[in-house]
Amino acid sequence: MRIATYEHDGATHVGAVEGDEVRPLGGVYDAIALLTMSPQERAALPPGAPLALGDVRLRPPIQPPAVRDFVAFEQHIEGMVMTEGPDAKVPEAWYQAPAFYFSNPNALFGTGDEIEVPPRCRLFDYELEVAAIIGKPGRDLTVESAREHIAGYAIFNDWSGRDLQGFDRKLGMGWAKGKDFASTLGPWIVTADELESHRNADGRLDLRMTVWLNGDEIGSDSLASAAWSFEQMLVYASRGAWLVPGDVIGSGTCGSGCLGELWGRSGTREPAPLSSGDVVAMEVEGIGRITNTIVPGAEPIDYGSPRRRG
Repeated sequence: MRIATYEHDGATHVGAVEGDEVRPLGGVYDAIALLTMSPQERAALPPGAPLALGDVRLRPPIQPPAVRDFVAFEQHIEGMVMTEGPDAKVPEAWYQAPAFYFSNPNALFGTGDEIEVPPRCRLFDYELEVAAIIGKPGRDLTVESAREHIAGYAIFNDWSGRDLQGFDRKLGMGWAKGKDFASTLGPWIVTADELESHRNADGRLDLRMTVWLNGDEIGSDSLASAAWSFEQMLVYASRGAWLVPGDVIGSGTCGSGCLGELWGRSGTREPAPLSSGDVVAMEVEGIGRITNTIVPGAEPIDYGSPRRRG
């Protein structure tokens, strides 16, 4: 099932997408609750009259309790490290654990939404990812048990202010203003059972991931290329901590899935950083497509200076 949250006639609904239509599901008002149901329970829900997708506004499919974004693709981390110099190497710590950071669950956008350039940002970037959505709570999971906790998958665009990240890095407290302004999730959630036919011999979902900038294909990879699997990510995320239904687990950016990686490999800022009017489209096989247009952002508000001791 493809689970969507959408607006129609001034109201928000949860429905199932079939082809170019969406059908509201009777008695369901929350997509997270729908994700916790079994496939049989979801199939038994009475569908309403179909609506054309062109007649509704798709919203982020869920409002997640938490967003954990990993960095699971070695090609991506290699390219990003090269922004520090052509001889820079991937930190050994990256091979020791599937690292993640917490993103802002209150800054989610849907496909079709306009994305503002964040204040003070001059190096604006997109990041092509797949998100796994938790449907069953769990703590201290094992690689063998983790998969049963994933209810579905969506496309995830972890927008980034690369120059703002540079300042975040100086303080050593993790990503903050370089990441907290926007992420796109959508266009809907495809339940896990729908994608099992794409699983390869290594147990990975072999889904082609592609990004276009202003109609030109910029990068493509497979989700199966990730060095860390979603199961391994869930083991690490749940170590001593609960995962709950609706939690978003980002895969991290795929190979060639962002401008920053291309800049690191070429030593130039080509293609140029995102600016007002740019259109970014992303497609993941078996899931769908999201598109967002960049628009001018707010001017930064001065926060003054700190009071210094002495």
